[in-house]
Amino acid sequence: MSVNHYYELCHKSINKEVVIKDVRGTVYEGVIEKVDYQKVYVRQYGGGVSPAGPGGPGLFLFGPAFGAGALVGIGLGSIASLAFRPYPYYW
Repeated sequence: MSVNHYYELCHKSINKEVVIKDVRGTVYEGVIEKVDYQKVYVRQYGGGVSPAGPGGPGLFLFGPAFGAGALVGIGLGSIASLAFRPYPYYW
């Protein structure tokens, strides 16, 4: 896919939960915060625990992972796959 394709897709998906895998195999899970013509910025889940992680949604909302996670910039040209999480995610 082209960089322009990922830019348009990410720009339309700001504030949505995503899973992005880059060409090196690194997986990023979080919410798209911002997109520019070079990078997509993803707010990762605090402590690296997703809402459906160990302990379920309660751990994310009220446990040690509560709060803002790290904001990571991922180069649009390095995205190998992009998937959207259903929201809200429940078991």
